[in-house]
Amino acid sequence: MADHSVLLLAAAGVASGLAGSIAGLASLFSYPALLAAGLPPVAANVTNTVALFSNTVGTAAGSREELRGQRRRLVRLALLAAAGGSVGAALLLGTPSSAFERVVPWLIALGSLLILVREPLRRLAAKRLQPGDSGLRARLPLTCAVLLVGLYGGYFGAAAGVLMLAVLSLSANEPLRVTNAVKNIATGAANVTAAIAYAFLAPVHWGAAAVLSLGCLLGSRVGPVVVRRVPEKPLRIAIALAGLGLAFSLWSEAG
Repeated sequence: MADHSVLLLAAAGVASGLAGSIAGLASLFSYPALLAAGLPPVAANVTNTVALFSNTVGTAAGSREELRGQRRRLVRLALLAAAGGSVGAALLLGTPSSAFERVVPWLIALGSLLILVREPLRRLAAKRLQPGDSGLRARLPLTCAVLLVGLYGGYFGAAAGVLMLAVLSLSANEPLRVTNAVKNIATGAANVTAAIAYAFLAPVHWGAAAVLSLGCLLGSRVGPVVVRRVPEKPLRIAIALAGLGLAFSLWSEAG
């Protein structure tokens, strides 16, 4: 790689780590940077997935306070997301992505809107859930949603964190910083599963992945500190608006 490509990917990695750990929008910076460095779309997609593994490492290290006492929940969500991610990776390796990519902006826009209207939807869900509802019936919607977001993350991945944050925000009454930390681990599980498959079966550009991942590690370590200090409502609105901006950008490119 040329020197300017190395600098571009390193800077994009830091920005991706920050955006991914704060808003679930890591690919907003990393994927275009890989394309600008000269990688073809498929190689850029799989290289991006491999590089973003370091996001999970960085956010886990930076979110120990928020993740305290969450072990059972994290294991359950990570297993579900990893299962979905493995299916998504298999689909990417075995099918053309053009049809699915047309749906991506709609998914991102939906996740962003769900984050915006989280509180009314929480109240509606609480009213519909009867006091005796528990077990499988109560967990089934969350289980299916996490599996599907994991599948999406393994297949394409752009703004998968926004979708996971929307799903988890509706299923738990807790501070956004806790939900965000859990989201990072869940999406990371889907990402890691897909990355392992791509490492053996796809055209990963290892030099680009290494540079990008180092930047991601730094940015993702700082991201949880930012989330801890920013008021929840403005942060939630900013995440949703950024997701909608990405959706409109993808619609424009498709048009």
